[in-house]
Amino acid sequence: MKTIIITGGAGFIGSHLVRLFVNKYPEYHIVNIDKLTYAGNLANLKDVEDAPNYEFIKADIVDAEHIFSIFNKYQPDGIIHLAAESHVDRSISNPNEFIFTNIVGTANLLNAARKIWGDKSEGKRFYHVSTDEVYGSLGKNGFFKESTAYDPRSPYSASKASSDHLVRAYGHTFNLPSVISNCSNNYGSYQFPEKLIPLFINNIRNNKALPVYGKGENIRDWLWVEDHARAIDIIFHQGKNGDTYNIGGHNEWTNIDLIRLMCRIMDRKLGRKTGESEKLISYVKDRAGHDLRYAIDSSKLQKELHWTPSLQFEEGLEKTIDWYLENEEWMNNITSGDYKKYYEDQYTKR
Repeated sequence: MKTIIITGGAGFIGSHLVRLFVNKYPEYHIVNIDKLTYAGNLANLKDVEDAPNYEFIKADIVDAEHIFSIFNKYQPDGIIHLAAESHVDRSISNPNEFIFTNIVGTANLLNAARKIWGDKSEGKRFYHVSTDEVYGSLGKNGFFKESTAYDPRSPYSASKASSDHLVRAYGHTFNLPSVISNCSNNYGSYQFPEKLIPLFINNIRNNKALPVYGKGENIRDWLWVEDHARAIDIIFHQGKNGDTYNIGGHNEWTNIDLIRLMCRIMDRKLGRKTGESEKLISYVKDRAGHDLRYAIDSSKLQKELHWTPSLQFEEGLEKTIDWYLENEEWMNNITSGDYKKYYEDQYTKR
């Protein structure tokens, strides 16, 4: 039985990946390591928590000694590293937290993998999940390619760029078998409501203001989280060591157009008059260093590994809104902080 360690598996993207691997690969032992910060929620994995091939360990990747002890005990065949601080606004107010988790934490994982595998790393893999934000900002034309020079603009993207460089350096210097992927903005179920889509779904539902940075002209490429999990699966199993793969949804939207679309969908689903929710839009001071546009060229992934996104954005957004409306209790637990009790209830008593 192969043992795969997934870091950050209780988070938004991580929980979707854990679920996919637990269900698709019953012959794998999936070990989920998560610190359970505000964005980690084990309730996201209720449906697989008792699966015979799944195990959860509460750990902080910044704690090098604890991480090595876990690696030493489980002798993983692969690591898929998603654990990260990821919210740009938080990185502006508290850069150090991002530096420790995203840079030092990644180095600890790399060092542990190197010690465990030594010169017997054939068939092993360290997969680092990163972001398109490391590339900086685009104008109205062009796309981020794997060869695009790094130009991070926020403490968050700078910390992720640093971790990318570390992974590549360990690959070149120590022959550590590794791959990296850089993805565009994810959306879907189980996302912590500090991010735009779940935040605005909840605000529209509760008739709260919809704060839009600047004029809402910033453009993002949106990727359905389940398509991202499928891409990670394919890259982990079929990707080439030392390579980077961009993952994009091919769905570019300005923030204001996205918000207006959400308002129209929510009005229809909540039985409101068309245009009623748009009245909640309010424009606020722009974010410091706000990148204008991100857009991913994922043609390499499509051509070499035959991955394509399965959903157009409008369909994916409908599915996402339906999920949040149907899971009001999950949202209420998140916004009230009650979700934090789940770990104690489910794991400390075991």
